[in-house]
Amino acid sequence: MEYDRKSAVSSFYGARRSIDALNDTPAPTNSSNHLPRGAARPRAESQSSFYADRQSRTSQDLLNTQSAGYNASSFFAAGRQEPLKGGRDEEEEAGNPENWDVFADFNNVGPRYSHAFGIGQHQEPAYHPLPPTAPVAATKAEGTDNDSANTPLEMVTVPVLGPEWQRTEMKKMTKSGRREIKNDERRAKWKAWNRGEIGLCGTKWFTKKFLVFFIFAWCAIVAIVLAITIPRVPGVSFYSTSPLVAATGDFNASIPTEFSRSPANFSFPAIADIQLDTSSNIIPLTLNHIDAQVWYPSSNFQIGAGSFGRATLPANGYPVIQIPLNFSYVAPNDTDPTWVAWYDACKNSGTYTNGVRPGVSFEVILTMDIQGLPSTTTASAQVDAAACPFELSITSS
Repeated sequence: MEYDRKSAVSSFYGARRSIDALNDTPAPTNSSNHLPRGAARPRAESQSSFYADRQSRTSQDLLNTQSAGYNASSFFAAGRQEPLKGGRDEEEEAGNPENWDVFADFNNVGPRYSHAFGIGQHQEPAYHPLPPTAPVAATKAEGTDNDSANTPLEMVTVPVLGPEWQRTEMKKMTKSGRREIKNDERRAKWKAWNRGEIGLCGTKWFTKKFLVFFIFAWCAIVAIVLAITIPRVPGVSFYSTSPLVAATGDFNASIPTEFSRSPANFSFPAIADIQLDTSSNIIPLTLNHIDAQVWYPSSNFQIGAGSFGRATLPANGYPVIQIPLNFSYVAPNDTDPTWVAWYDACKNSGTYTNGVRPGVSFEVILTMDIQGLPSTTTASAQVDAAACPFELSITSS
């Protein structure tokens, strides 16, 4: 009990010692208040522990007392001190340095450095070296394993074998594992790009924000280019009040001009003046081919056809083209309304009392193949009370 309450370890500074607060009697203190009047107060020694107890010390006490440094006797006694390895050298005891075995300690055959508590005195050695055996030559390749199994082996220095491959490592070596790794990498890159951390194609600037602006700018540029380059279908109208004019040249000579009652038919060449509206086009308009059909609206019969070749029309204008037409119609008899209407319009003006021939109505449907458009387009123009482009003789009946 006394040993538990009182420490045998002195203070590091040596001046203050451990005491038993329960049993020890306090030492009388010589306070500076009891000094006689006029007496000088002794100087406190600076080498004491933090001016311990404010007690004065003379210079002679410093020679007899302990200093503030390290004091080995202030600690517990650890027993008898002796040099390492018991004060002996195994190499000198062996006599021959060549007999020194470096692996003796690891193989548990080296000398015991400590015999405390009976260690190494009455215990059997844990390691028994195997006697050397003569190697046995194997006569057959398949018998080598049996011979090695019967031969004693020394397994002292062989480490414990652990698992060479983990399940995850074996999974990574398969095709499906490599595919999963690539998918995970793609997924991680997609998430990082979606957060704006990395760019596409190994760049730093091709982020999600840049892609949005790039797509917007690209769409705007494409829209502007298409608005400029895509051709518009022009409007179709007749150029004047006399949309049909008489044909000339080889085209006029190739088609006969006649009206016959039996059988009832008529045929004649003519040229139609067609005005096209290209004001909605920014670049010139190129026409690859135009096919024309002439219809009589009252009976809804086709009475003529024509064609026009390749032509380039100026943009933002009203160019005029002339389409050659071949009027040809066959009626069941001379009382057919279509034949009668065109015959009256083309008769000689002398056969009328007022000298004015009646007009005729027709519709021209144009099928245009425009360069730059994927398919053909159709436009039409209709005229009422148009004059016949030629006049029959007065004797023609």
